Order: sequence, then structure tokens, then C-alpha cells
Amino acid sequence: MPETTFVNRGQNMAEQSWHEARLIPTSGISGADEQERRATSALLAVLGAVREFNRSLLKPLGAPSGTVECYIEVPFMLGEKKVFPDGLIRVSRGAKSWTALVEVKTGSNELATEQLENYLDVAREQGFDALLTISNEIPAIAGQHPTKVDKRKLRKVEIHHLSWSQVLAEAVMQKEFRGVADPDQAWILGELIRYLEHTRSGALEFDDMGESWTGVRDSVAAGTLRATDKGIPTVVSSFDALLRFTSLSLGRRLGTEVVPVLSRKELADPTLRASALTQQLASTGQLSGTIRIPDTAGHLVITADLRAGQVTCHVDIDAPREGRPTTRVNWLIRQLKNAPDTTRVECMTAHSRGSSSAELLRTVRENPASLVSEPAREIRSFRIARSTALGTKRGRGRGAFIDSILAAVDSFYAEVLGDLKTWAAAPPKLRPEVPATPEEREPTHPASLASTDYSSQDGPDQIEAVAAAGTEPTEEAH
Repeated sequence: MPETTFVNRGQNMAEQSWHEARLIPTSGISGADEQERRATSALLAVLGAVREFNRSLLKPLGAPSGTVECYIEVPFMLGEKKVFPDGLIRVSRGAKSWTALVEVKTGSNELATEQLENYLDVAREQGFDALLTISNEIPAIAGQHPTKVDKRKLRKVEIHHLSWSQVLAEAVMQKEFRGVADPDQAWILGELIRYLEHTRSGALEFDDMGESWTGVRDSVAAGTLRATDKGIPTVVSSFDALLRFTSLSLGRRLGTEVVPVLSRKELADPTLRASALTQQLASTGQLSGTIRIPDTAGHLVITADLRAGQVTCHVDIDAPREGRPTTRVNWLIRQLKNAPDTTRVECMTAHSRGSSSAELLRTVRENPASLVSEPAREIRSFRIARSTALGTKRGRGRGAFIDSILAAVDSFYAEVLGDLKTWAAAPPKLRPEVPATPEEREPTHPASLASTDYSSQDGPDQIEAVAAAGTEPTEEAH
């Protein structure tokens, strides 16, 4: 018996070191070329196999719904030289087709202008529709390409870009939230997710604020930063890229599309957003942005204050349109049951600029009236804000700027924004009516002497009395 027990234990110990067979293994990746080749092949193979996934990823690029064919390392002649795009996607529907060349980078490798322009020339010569690039680069604004190319080459061929973070977020949302009809296809998509989430795949998260970060950060602290300093554009662009990465990360866990909020003018002209952030950073030492989460009570505003060393998340929410001031405050407090005591609550009243009062949540919980500085003025809205320490390091890890932003957004959503609901007025109620049967409504006086009939202006007591006695209200009742 003891011998049998020993053998079983030996088998269990051995099994603990066994690696489950994976459809897309990460073992054997020997370098950057192998990493890019395997990532390209894995993604394109799954695109061809899982219909729901290829529709969610390719439809925004202009591809029709149809049969998807994918190839890797397709050779083309460009003049006297041969070029090899990493892949090609063709979507066919009847006699029509949509074709895109694919260029992939993994790890810290960046897309090269000359290479992309060569592929654009190939696509134009071959009559293809688009060039799709995939890398870990996250453009500051959605739809903007991270690599500058000659715009003349885009007259007949479109260029699109996807970050690996965006590809992973789309895969997770499709499998876990939107759903895949075929179980086998769902498993295949899950294997791609496992692969992309592995550190050896080369599909990295946003992990660096850029080389200019340290110099700009130190200049802000010293109060010497100028709007014309060379490092500011890189930092501003990295901050907006971080906002997009934060949105993708949160949306991946919530199963919904979380996006940065930009005005129409900023979307049309990205330089306006960059210019505004540059002026803000130079004058106040702050960087701010807003993200929209569907079905929440308001937009989440993020402000990174490099001088104060704090990151603040806040949301503005309209107050109820009825009730006393303390009633409106209590309505808000009841929703903040999970918020920490250090959360700041501000009150905005009618005909006033800015907040009329502000208190920590612990004080407002003990005394709701502490937030009502002017009882005669109507409370119009509230601002709920929470501040935490801001990291300063350019990379990832403890004390890093990126991680402090991600942590602040996650905790604010979990403890504040996720619990908030907008106020809605109660629907109006029907007034009770007096029964109108002939027996119950037979007049006790001649018709010529009756001064009034049942009226909607009668109060509830009068209506009940009439219903009980079977008579109509008299002038005395009025």
C-alpha cells in the first residue's frame, strides 16, 4: 500500500510540470522575425475561421460580409525588386471582393515609412483596396495612423492601423460578451486570446511614456516648462495614447466599447487637441482627458497633475429636479455606498459659476446639510471626485505614471461611477374616479336645481364621500 501511494504521488508531481497542448504555442519563438511571423499567421488563420470575429474586425475597415481568405508572406514585384508583405486578406461576396495587404510588427518594433509606401505602391498596381498595419503603437487619436506616409499614395488605396491591444480587446469582447455561435470557433478564438495575452507573443501593452517624459516631468516640477519645448509633443501624444489604452483595457473587462471623448473639431483636426494639451501642460502642469463608458451617469474625466503629484478622476451628474436641497444630497449619498470616505463631493447651484460648496464624503454622510451652503438656491448638479498619488516613472510597475492612471480609473469606476444612476421623475398617477352607474348617480334634487356635476377639481375626500353616499358634490362641498 505505501508503495502504491508513492507511485501516485510521483505521477502527480510529474503532471504539475506538464504543459497543455495549445493550438497556437508560444514555445520555440527564437527572435523578432519568428515572433512577427507567428503572430501574423495566428491572427489571419483565426480571422479566416471565426466569422463573428472577422466581421467585427474587418467591417470598420470597409470589408463586406463574405468569404474570408488569408495568406502570409505573399511575394510581389515592385519595379525590379521583390517585396514580401507579412500577409494578405481577401473578402469575396459574389463577383465583388475586397483585398488588403497586411504589415505586422511585434514587441517594440515600429512601422517604417519606406516599407509602407512600397506596399501602398504594390496595392495600387494590383488594384487592392487597402493596407492594414498592426503593431504595438497606439495613435493619439482613433483613425489616425502612427506612421507618416506620402498622402499622394493614398488616393486609390486606404491605410488602416490596429494596435495589438485593440485586436485583443475585440477578440475578448466577441468571445466573452457578444458571443460566437459555433463552439469550436469559440474555442479557436479563445486560443488566439491566450496567445496574445502571453508575454512571449510580442503583443505588448502600453508600457512607455517615451524618451521625452523625464525631461518634461522635471521641467514641470521646476516650473521652467515652456510650450515651445521640444519634448512636449511626444509627451502629449503619449498621454492621449495612454487614454486610448486605458479605454481599451476597461472596455475589455466591461464587455463594451469605451472610447476617449473628442470634439468634432478635434476629430477633424488632431492638432487642436495636441495644442490644447500643450498649453495646459505648460501653464498648469496638468494633462487631462475624458472617456465615455456606455450607460453610465456621465463621462469620466481624468486629470494628471504633475506639480501636485496627484491623479484625479471625476464625474458630473445632474441633481434631481424636485425636493429640498438635503433631499437631493441624500439621493446622491445613497448611491455612493461603496465610495471611500476621502471622495470629494462638490455642489453646483443655479446662477452660480463653479461649485458653491465642497466636502469630503465622510462629512456629507454624517451631515448632508454641510453641502448646502445656500438653501435658497436650487442645487443643479454634483461633481464626485477622487484623487490618488500619481507615479512619475516613464515605464510600468510600482511608482509608474502609466500604472497610477490605470489604477485610478479602475478604482473610480468600481467604487463610484459604476454605482451611479441618473435621476428620473416618477411617472404621474391617475386620479380616482367616481362610479357613474345610473343608480349611484341619481340626483337627489331636481335637475334644474343641481348646481354642479362631478368635477376633477374635487378633492379625494369629496370623491370618497360621493362614492359612499351615491350623491354628487353640492355647492356647500365646494
